[in-house]
Amino acid sequence: MDDTRRTVEAVWRIEGPRITASVAKMTGDLGLAEDVTQEALIEALGAWPDSGIPNNPGAWLTAVAKRRAIDAWRRRERLDDRYAAIARTLDEASDDDWQPIDDDVLRLVFTACHPALSRESQVALTLRVVAGLSTDEIARMLLTSVPTVQARITRAKKSLAAARVPFETPDPSEWKARLSAVLGVVYLVFTEGYAATAGDRWVRPDLADEAIRLGRVVVGLCRASPSRSRWWR
Repeated sequence: MDDTRRTVEAVWRIEGPRITASVAKMTGDLGLAEDVTQEALIEALGAWPDSGIPNNPGAWLTAVAKRRAIDAWRRRERLDDRYAAIARTLDEASDDDWQPIDDDVLRLVFTACHPALSRESQVALTLRVVAGLSTDEIARMLLTSVPTVQARITRAKKSLAAARVPFETPDPSEWKARLSAVLGVVYLVFTEGYAATAGDRWVRPDLADEAIRLGRVVVGLCRASPSRSRWWR
């Protein structure tokens, strides 16, 4: 069980944000995506010791999380509407569709940094769902208490749900309002990567590398935006 737990933890550190982003893209619900991803991790802890670790653990977890999301829709008795919405999206999509932010993880960052949330809630939520940090780690990084972090994350999820914020690429005209928070989160993810707040390693290369990658994508967006000259004022 210890070996399985270590494997699950390693997969989560590497694949967790992408799994959450993939499910959020399918469901349009960030809170649901995080919940079912956590449920998939729990299922892996129960199944993998007997069945063995799959060849592609990330794909296994993603498939389980998406099935859990569908189960949640059934429980909410809105499955037909959701299927219809997904079907319309698939019918309308094409390989030539242009996405201003063609990166699910960065799209997740922009969603979590929605102006409807306070800056504190934006940072706490994004560090949780994008960096995969525990509430203990986030609390140490932000120099606050664990209950405060937990409350911020809970309020953020409720606020996004109440505002019916979809998991979608914001219009380029909305990027400037979110850019400061997005850059702040990328910086904090990198900070945790090169100076970990917990654990037996001082450096977490997976987080540092992901922060650098996200930073490069953001720079590319700034250069590609027709209004980029107004972003930095």
